[in-house]
Amino acid sequence: MHYDLLIRGGACVTPWGTEAIDLGIRDGRIAALATPAGATADAVIDAAGLHVLPGLIDSHVHLRDPGDPAVETIETGTRAAVVGGIATLFDMPNTVPPIADTERLAWKRDYVAGRSWCDIGLYVAGTKANIDALATLERAPGVCAVKVFAGSSTAALMIEDDTNLELAMRAGHRRMAFHSEDEDRLQARKPLFSRGQPYRTHMEWRDPECAFLGTRRLMALARKTGRATHILHVSTAEELAYLRDFRDVATVEVLVNHLTQVAPDCYDTLGGFGVMNPPIRDERHRAAAWAAVRDGTVDTIGSDHAPHARAAKERPWPDCPAGLTGVQTLVPIMLDHVAAGRLPLARLVDLMAAGPARVYGLRGKGRIAVGYDADFTLVDLKARRRIEEAWIVSPCGWTPFAGTEVTGWPVATLVRGHLVMRDDTVLGAPVGRCARFSA
Repeated sequence: MHYDLLIRGGACVTPWGTEAIDLGIRDGRIAALATPAGATADAVIDAAGLHVLPGLIDSHVHLRDPGDPAVETIETGTRAAVVGGIATLFDMPNTVPPIADTERLAWKRDYVAGRSWCDIGLYVAGTKANIDALATLERAPGVCAVKVFAGSSTAALMIEDDTNLELAMRAGHRRMAFHSEDEDRLQARKPLFSRGQPYRTHMEWRDPECAFLGTRRLMALARKTGRATHILHVSTAEELAYLRDFRDVATVEVLVNHLTQVAPDCYDTLGGFGVMNPPIRDERHRAAAWAAVRDGTVDTIGSDHAPHARAAKERPWPDCPAGLTGVQTLVPIMLDHVAAGRLPLARLVDLMAAGPARVYGLRGKGRIAVGYDADFTLVDLKARRRIEEAWIVSPCGWTPFAGTEVTGWPVATLVRGHLVMRDDTVLGAPVGRCARFSA
């Protein structure tokens, strides 16, 4: 039997367990598991000593394109993704201009071709002005979901009132993704704080009640309308406990930052480079996030990669913009959590491959099985590395995890059978394209 590619000698993490099997790849898809001893191929990857994971997915990324190429582009952001072991990412719509209509969406799909190193799903922004078009937009090729900012965005991209939120939920049927913070509470509390206060003020302004109020409102509307929702970057113990009673209408994302960093220390150490929305919170909330990972409440883990220029992040609070880099460091940090015993490798795969595929209806990805896309992340669970800013690909050039020692590292990334990264080196030409979703 002849294949385009054989991956030999690795420990493959399949849906039914970890097995030492050889994989046969043909026409960009998995053609065989446990290939016969005499199998041949045009190319062979020796994966001895490595774990072969289904291509990992970062389902929460801001590539800022169109926007400021000095901060990020699709080419640089997806290059960073594959260096970090990500085979597919989902790109947020709050660009300049935003992706909120059929014309901009069509432009974005065409723009991806020849620029992206990994496959991409595209969010479409839900706004008060395009509610009537959402049912059509969500079914367009390449669209992973409609994203609604229920708080914390520019006015043009925000749906903060119950009337319009309900109308948006009734427009279409696919799972809708939400940034959940209560805009009224945010604005009411803003005058309580002043420019130049410590960066930890960020978590005091955007307090847990702000997040919990937003999520309670969304759950009431989701129950009322029957609309499936995905609550992004859940950051509080209160929300996680509450959402356990809404599994019929809600799935849950947490971020690597909320699992890894803890306030107020992160603000004292990182300054503006620790400012994000929702904010990094104290140990009580981090512990609750890990408990939710362990009991199955959490469906996906993402990075919320949202780069800004270094000079902008160095401004005093609150002038420093919210958002951190993360697509390149997501896998190493999560592998380090595996090494520390905080979650099994199989659970990481569920959260970063099978989970995103299940939540968003991603077709042909998320598991190692015959007929699925030949997307793989090869990792060395024993490798010890230090995350250095010199390794960061994004033009902004910084990471909140600089200097962090980790155990576990991505050593190769394959996208539909193409080896796009090996040992930190990007190979070939961009092969990424828009991913496929069930409509």
